[in-house]
Amino acid sequence: MKPTVLTVILNWRTPDMTLRAVAAAEVAMAGIDGAIAVVDNDSGDGSFETLSEAFRGHDRVRVVQAGRNGGFGAGNNVGIRLGLPDGSRPTYTYVLNSDAFPEPEAIRILMAHLERHPRAGLAGSLIFGTDGETHRTSFRFPSIASEFEGTARFGPISRLLSRWIVALPEPEQSGPVDWVAGASLLIRDDVLRTIGLFDERFFLYFEETDLCHRAKEAGWDTHYVRESRVLHIGSVSTGMKEWNRTPQYWFDSHWRYFCKRGGRVHAVAATVANVAGGLIYRMRLLVQPTGRRDAPRHLRDMVSHAVRNVGSAIEPSDQAFEPAIKRQAAA
Repeated sequence: MKPTVLTVILNWRTPDMTLRAVAAAEVAMAGIDGAIAVVDNDSGDGSFETLSEAFRGHDRVRVVQAGRNGGFGAGNNVGIRLGLPDGSRPTYTYVLNSDAFPEPEAIRILMAHLERHPRAGLAGSLIFGTDGETHRTSFRFPSIASEFEGTARFGPISRLLSRWIVALPEPEQSGPVDWVAGASLLIRDDVLRTIGLFDERFFLYFEETDLCHRAKEAGWDTHYVRESRVLHIGSVSTGMKEWNRTPQYWFDSHWRYFCKRGGRVHAVAATVANVAGGLIYRMRLLVQPTGRRDAPRHLRDMVSHAVRNVGSAIEPSDQAFEPAIKRQAAA
């Protein structure tokens, strides 16, 4: 039976960019059975109307309204739950950012890779920027050690903790990694049936990390596929490069991820490691003031967030996100 693909593109106040992403996805979907679902995350700026008009009568592209801005995972889940236009489930779901543009063979290469590796449940592309430089999009799972190393940004510490550095050097060959960026991510439907969809309790950040971790726990590998190439502009919707202050949802997602991995004590330890590394870096800035700086009040906001949340544990169960896809499959 020929495999099918559902491409899901989430829009939030970037209709022109989304139109460009859909156009690139249509080229990459040529000859592949399936459809494209464009989900507007309650933009409230006319995006939904613009996109709906652009694809009116289009038999391969559907535009739907999420009805609320629940974040990256919740918005993509709306598209995933839709399935294909005939109501069936696709063989694969392809999640594509609205500011990401796959090369013509990018999706086909990801599909072929998963077909060749039956225990690989997810596959991510090589991502490059407008300057042609490859972005780091293959990673190790975050840990307490990586929290300290990542914020200390100090050569001797990084060398000592090299086994735990989250961002991997560009892999020379396609193959398994812990997790990949969600800008271009192909997922087996069997994986989603087994572990559920994105955890909607992550508004933004850590949601694809969590998905890959849950897949790993269920016996599925995640692969980085360097032959599949996607141009990514980056941070268009989130404005991360221009943050004046780290948003609350980043701290929420960070806390939730570590709580899910090891409970409240684990999340506290990760926060302490992060802050300790950050203090070391700030001491270095006193003598080397040209280093990259975090958003203002980042460490204080992180500590205050942990203090407010230390009394509440995050349940590790993802049962709330499994039935939606299973109900549809059984219907």
